[in-house]
Amino acid sequence: GVPVPGVPVPRADVHRQVTAEQLRARGNALFQAGDHGAALAAYTEALSLSDAVSERAVLHRNRAACYLKLEDYTKAEADATKAIEADGRDVKALFRRSQALQQLGRLDQAVSDLQRCVSLEPRNKAFQEALRALGSSMHEKMKTMSCTDSKVEQMFQILLDLDEEDTDKKQKAAQNLIVLAREEAGAEKIFQSDGVRLLMRLLDTAQADLMLAALRTLVGLCSSHRSRTMAILAELGAPRLSAVLGVEHEQVSLAACNLLHVMFDSLKEGLQKDFRGKEDAVVLDSSRDLKLLIKDLLELLVLEGASAHGRDNALNLLIKVVPRKSPKETNNSLSLWVIDQGLKKILEVGSTVCGSLGSLPVTENTRMSTSVLLSKLYEDLKCDAERENFHHLCEDYVRSWFEGHELPGKLRAIQTVSCLLQGPSDAGNRVLELEGIMDSVLSLCASVCEAHQLVAVEALIHAADKAKRASFITANGVNLLKEIYKHSERDSIRIRALVGLCKLGSAGGTDFSMKQFAEGSTMKLAKQCRKWLCNEAIDAGTRRWAVEGLAYLTFDADVKEEFVEDKAAMQAMFHLARSEDRSVLYAVASTLVNCTNSYDYEEPDPQMLELAKYAKQHIPEQHPKDKPEFVKRRVRKLLTAGVVSALACMVKSENPALTNSCRELISRVFLALVEEAEDRGGVVAQGGGKALIPLSLEGTEVGQTKAAQALAKITITSNPEMAFPGERIYEVVRPLVSLLHLQRTGLENFEGLMALTNLAGISERLRQKILKERAVPMIEGYMFEEHELIRLAATECMCNMAMSKEVKAGMGWGLCWAARPPHPFPPLSPVQVQELFLAEDSDRLKLMVLYSGEEDEKLRRAASGTLAMLTALHPPICKRIPQVTVHWLEILQALLLSPSAELQHRGAVVVMNMMAAAREVAEQLIASEMLEILSVLAKDKDKP
Repeated sequence: GVPVPGVPVPRADVHRQVTAEQLRARGNALFQAGDHGAALAAYTEALSLSDAVSERAVLHRNRAACYLKLEDYTKAEADATKAIEADGRDVKALFRRSQALQQLGRLDQAVSDLQRCVSLEPRNKAFQEALRALGSSMHEKMKTMSCTDSKVEQMFQILLDLDEEDTDKKQKAAQNLIVLAREEAGAEKIFQSDGVRLLMRLLDTAQADLMLAALRTLVGLCSSHRSRTMAILAELGAPRLSAVLGVEHEQVSLAACNLLHVMFDSLKEGLQKDFRGKEDAVVLDSSRDLKLLIKDLLELLVLEGASAHGRDNALNLLIKVVPRKSPKETNNSLSLWVIDQGLKKILEVGSTVCGSLGSLPVTENTRMSTSVLLSKLYEDLKCDAERENFHHLCEDYVRSWFEGHELPGKLRAIQTVSCLLQGPSDAGNRVLELEGIMDSVLSLCASVCEAHQLVAVEALIHAADKAKRASFITANGVNLLKEIYKHSERDSIRIRALVGLCKLGSAGGTDFSMKQFAEGSTMKLAKQCRKWLCNEAIDAGTRRWAVEGLAYLTFDADVKEEFVEDKAAMQAMFHLARSEDRSVLYAVASTLVNCTNSYDYEEPDPQMLELAKYAKQHIPEQHPKDKPEFVKRRVRKLLTAGVVSALACMVKSENPALTNSCRELISRVFLALVEEAEDRGGVVAQGGGKALIPLSLEGTEVGQTKAAQALAKITITSNPEMAFPGERIYEVVRPLVSLLHLQRTGLENFEGLMALTNLAGISERLRQKILKERAVPMIEGYMFEEHELIRLAATECMCNMAMSKEVKAGMGWGLCWAARPPHPFPPLSPVQVQELFLAEDSDRLKLMVLYSGEEDEKLRRAASGTLAMLTALHPPICKRIPQVTVHWLEILQALLLSPSAELQHRGAVVVMNMMAAAREVAEQLIASEMLEILSVLAKDKDKP
């Protein structure tokens, strides 16, 4: 309102007005620095404090710019509209709304806004050019749409013509339909042209090639479009889709799995690319459709007519779509619903005994997938009551088979126990303690029937993993396993008995003093494992157990040494890791972690050791062959045998067997492989760099950190543009920034900073990417670090973040930790980081000036290089330098008088920039001894 004369304005209102203005100024600085998310937050806060219509209009306009950068076009349009409602002649708001409308596909409305911009500013060439480009775009779209109508009709006619014998013609029509569906305009045209009904007809032909074409076209129609997905699901029906998933043809089943995954994503995440913009007014509830799809998947699991790979695909889908993606999500209702409605169906698959009467068709991966699904569901539970319900359901299921079903029922019960022990082991342990279960396992181990013996021995092996049962099994099962191993005539049984012995023999882990068996026994077991591993006459499913045995035996350093000397055994293991039986992945990764000693190991405190000796406590001992020189030699042997390509192949696997724990083990191995700088080039050449990126972005926190650290080591000593070619280099930034978080170790912080220094020295686009990941506040935080190497790395990183074309070309002050070949610098625009040094409440500039006067020459070089760049790029900084510290003149003079030519050069450039920037600064410089120092330096012919 208007102030009343004579009535004082309350101080709170004045403070409120100033705060809103400050927030807007802060938002402007953040936007220019490329931090659009933080700028949006500042503008939003300013809106909550502002009542003035004109100021609110500006803030809405600014928010629209942020949303455009963040690619949230619906909100960009809404904010721009609010600005236009306040001032219909606001050309910036009109132009921003036209940009948002273009992205939302509403081209006619976008043209209307641009025409208004041109009428308000007829001489603005940017508006004229945008209107011309949009006009031609609309013309092309209309032309394409009219052409597409006839094409869609023609393609369906060819595909549905049963008399058409030209196979090439049909394949081309199918491919064109799939390609058309990938474009939004084409997908919408197919949908509007009764395409779903026609695609149903293709599915009903039962011809694999036509079914594949229909499924892949439906993927395009459903991708990121919730309303269309719901309409398609209503027409096709969930039962029909799950029936296609269960067909015998493997490619058709996989294509159906992909379609269902896309549908789940669209239903869960909602609208992302809905260009029609009609859904804003309608709230679509897709939870019912989600549950319908999941219900049919659960039914498919126990459907006798479903194929084995269809069952695997259903399990994989449930793993991907049911549990929460992150513990930060609070709603786990979908997991609870699946446990109530389908846990018994999942256990039905896990309890299947291959070869028994009426057993469900399964593959070698089915049991592992079932265990992973059970584990994911159990991990998704939030409280004891939910977990107790899970336990009761599992116990009831096992009892239902164990009691009153004679031998077949007992086998099903024991198989269920095995499945649970491999997945949610807490549930497995609970079930294992049910009366009679363990006794049945031990008695069936001596069965004359191979199938029965296999089930029992496997259960015993999985039970031996668990600390609660290990002592019981050591007392009751070791002799039995030894008997089976020595006297069984079947390799499939002997190898499993051997694995049980391996697990029990490695109970002491890496503790050299804790030997379970007699001297030499573990070596004999390991030798037999390697022999079976290399025997290609044995099927891959049985040889996998040899790797399981080595995963335990390689805790012993003598076994590790023998294994890396056996190149045939290593390559046989790598070959298995690439095979279709993905259940071997964890065992391979565990073996490699042991061989490279990449598990967590802390050197014991000498004082605690003395106390332990005095108290006669057990003291773990490290094997002499686990010393660094032995580990280094083992790593070299593994690299020579081709470990990197095997690991890269394992990472590509989409199988549920690649669990987060397995990913962590692989990350640990990679970190060990890049420990030595000379090995890093070979790791990158064999695909290690590419494999590390997904490992650093997904998995356990420890696994992601280990992978990020391995990426940092590669980035420090290699040319990043060669190690991560093309767009891949931009994917490396986020993992490296994650190493700067406070919970990381000092070494991880240091290596992250060094790697970012190298990236920041390459291009403006990379510096913008680092800015977007909000790394700058963390980098400057480490400039205050007590540890001098971290402080130096942060300062050098900040120096490169402040680079621009002019400074780089003129002085070459971009800092790099690794010696790498020179490369031409592309033209760069000035970086917005400089704005941060002018912020009112910041000590950034003061810190740079003070660091330029430190004793550490490397730190001085980095800080004074940053000052030289900043003063060249941003003259206002020159005026601020005298205000930040009274010692500024002494520091500049000390740089000029330094014995280092590099420091003198930096000091001279800073002084030159300050002289040119402002008269009052120049007067202060000339009033000091600066002129005499410069005169002396100007005569030095050795320093041109």
